[in-house]
Amino acid sequence: MSDQIKFIVDNLNKEPFRKNYNLITFDSLEPMQLLQVLNDVLAEIDPKQVVDIREEMPEQTAKRMLSLLGILKYKPPGNATDMSTFRQGLVIGSKPVIYPVLHWLLQRTNELKKRAYLARFLIKLEVPSEFLQDETVADTNKQYEELMEAFKTLHKECEQLKTSGFSTAEIRRDISAMEEEKDQLIKRVERLKKRVETVQNHQRMLKIARQLRVEKEREEFLAQQKQEQKNQLFHAVQRLQRIQNQLKSMRHAAADAKPESLMKRLEEEIKFNSYMVTEKFPKELENKKKESHFLQKVVSEPAMGHSDLLELESKINEINKQINQLIEKKMMRNEPVEGKLSLYRQQASIISRKKEAKAEELQEAKEKLANLEREVSVKTNQTREFDGTEVLKGDEFKRYVSKLRSKSTVFKKKHQIIAEFKAEFGLLQRTEELLKQRHENIQHQLQTIEEKKGVSGYSYTQEELERVSALKSEVDEMKGRTLDDMSEMVKKLNSLVSEKKSALAPVIKELRQLRQKCQELTQECDEKKSQYDSCAAGLESNRSKLEQEVRGLREECLQEESRYHYTNCMIKNLEVQLRRATNEMKAYVSADQQEKRKAIREQYTKNIAEQENLGKKLREKQKAVRESHGPNMKQVKMWRDFEQLMECKKQCFLKQQSQNSIGQRNLLGTNISCFEETFI
Repeated sequence: MSDQIKFIVDNLNKEPFRKNYNLITFDSLEPMQLLQVLNDVLAEIDPKQVVDIREEMPEQTAKRMLSLLGILKYKPPGNATDMSTFRQGLVIGSKPVIYPVLHWLLQRTNELKKRAYLARFLIKLEVPSEFLQDETVADTNKQYEELMEAFKTLHKECEQLKTSGFSTAEIRRDISAMEEEKDQLIKRVERLKKRVETVQNHQRMLKIARQLRVEKEREEFLAQQKQEQKNQLFHAVQRLQRIQNQLKSMRHAAADAKPESLMKRLEEEIKFNSYMVTEKFPKELENKKKESHFLQKVVSEPAMGHSDLLELESKINEINKQINQLIEKKMMRNEPVEGKLSLYRQQASIISRKKEAKAEELQEAKEKLANLEREVSVKTNQTREFDGTEVLKGDEFKRYVSKLRSKSTVFKKKHQIIAEFKAEFGLLQRTEELLKQRHENIQHQLQTIEEKKGVSGYSYTQEELERVSALKSEVDEMKGRTLDDMSEMVKKLNSLVSEKKSALAPVIKELRQLRQKCQELTQECDEKKSQYDSCAAGLESNRSKLEQEVRGLREECLQEESRYHYTNCMIKNLEVQLRRATNEMKAYVSADQQEKRKAIREQYTKNIAEQENLGKKLREKQKAVRESHGPNMKQVKMWRDFEQLMECKKQCFLKQQSQNSIGQRNLLGTNISCFEETFI
């Protein structure tokens, strides 16, 4: 998931989006902002999708995005139930749904742009069969299909021309450069011809040089052919040896293979494969599903702080304590039957663990063997590419080692010979130095003799004349060679120019024809496009009318259906009431007293009598309350006055607290007696 988010952020920060996101800001985007980012990516693929989703209903946004993703052939992970969750996640802007879509879109943007462009013209408009019975509609539909096929062919031709590699500007540049080179070579050849015409027998010399060049070319071609045949022979011998070795190994395997051993091997493989399929792989799959579900839950939850982590750790510690307590309780019980079973369970768990470990080891060994075989095949292919030879095996390798040993002995002998040559070279170098010293002494003596005789520098001038003559002969030879080379080069260039012209002539003709055809097809495409647009507009208007009619008919159908259900309900209610009335009449008319008591009329009369008795009792109670209401109210008023008087006495008592306690008691007693007399 982190690599996926990193890839999405890197691509969104590039052209043409330039969002300037990092991993934190992108992960903290709201669902509406995330949907807007997805919509921007879809708008880059299809310009019709440029919409501000805040101004659009969520259902319309989801429908538009789902239709475009269907055109682009995006396959959401999972089955049909996951499809509903995918649609719901696309509506609410869920991260586990939108992140894979963004990753898939940004991986293949150019390809999807092309697909979206083609979808505008190649998605067939489905016309109902009832409308196709009309001749005009059928003709327009047929014309529409023909235009679609024509667009397909034109698009294929256009793509072929784009990928063919022929560019008119490059061809013209090559032709102009070759013509300039041709003019320069013609001028150079003319200059060389003027120089050569002064030489005697130049025609004969040119003819001999041509023959020599032809023979050299023929010799090179034959040598190349000889080398190719040698390589083919070497490869054929190697292939023969390899096939013979394979035949030997197959014969050896067939000789060792018995039906019992083959059956035993097959049974072991079947047991191993059945164990892997029925036990190991389902467990691993279930664990992976649980892990992915847990990771999705972790991703969907908000970021946790330090306090949340501390709470989780405390909860984990509490749960571990509870688990330990339960284990201790279980150990305290110490039931003998469970103890025996626990031994068997431990043994079974140990055996199953060993079995799983061995299966994993076997699987790892198989994977390692497959990797090694793959590496061996890669190395053999690399050696084949480097020197064109096969990797040696078995007897071939032994023969190769014996050849290497024989070659190593030969190498040692040659190395000894080279050492002898080096020693001899050292001796010759020393003799050369001695001879040079002697030559210098002789030259010095010769110069002194020439000075005595009065002809100093005679030997030097003679050497210079010989050297100049040798140089002149070499220059003459070089001139003859350059003339031959120049004439050969001119012929080659002329032949190349003619070949290029002859090769380019049909291409240029085809290019002209294709240009004309392209212009005609573009005009025809524009005309067909305008016809298509007019036809599509007419069909769209007809479709909108038909949709309105269908909508009106559906509304009428719904109204009639609701009316039908309402009438059915009313009929059922009336039937129930009618049934109750018939039962009531039967009970009222019957002579049985118990059935009469069950009748609703009897029950209602009974209830009415009970309510009348209750009303009489309540009226009597009301009359008694009214009669006692006046005295009771007077008594309540007197108690309230008494309460106020006592409150006043309390205040007075608190104010006169500093006076004598005896006087206060007497005063309080007289006040209470006065109050009692007045109250009585």
